[in-house]
Amino acid sequence: MFILDVSLKNTPLALSVQKKTVEDAEAAYQTVLAALNAPEPKVIELTCEHQPGKKLSILSSEISAVQVYEKSSTATSSGRPPGFFALAE
Repeated sequence: MFILDVSLKNTPLALSVQKKTVEDAEAAYQTVLAALNAPEPKVIELTCEHQPGKKLSILSSEISAVQVYEKSSTATSSGRPPGFFALAE
């Protein structure tokens, strides 16, 4: 399984969807990246292959970061992968 995490501005939690293949994860990543580079904001819809009913709709102007990684046992003790962090309240 591959996980696509999308971090939003002013939001400490990342939104995530899971993809079964690296090709599907890369295609979703490229979709988000293209929307970030577009001159006008647009809505991006992402679907999760692990939870079939899970869908995300995100306004591209609200995205601050995106990352793709393979789900493995290398997550930190908090259960979150390295890469994104949240500021303490």
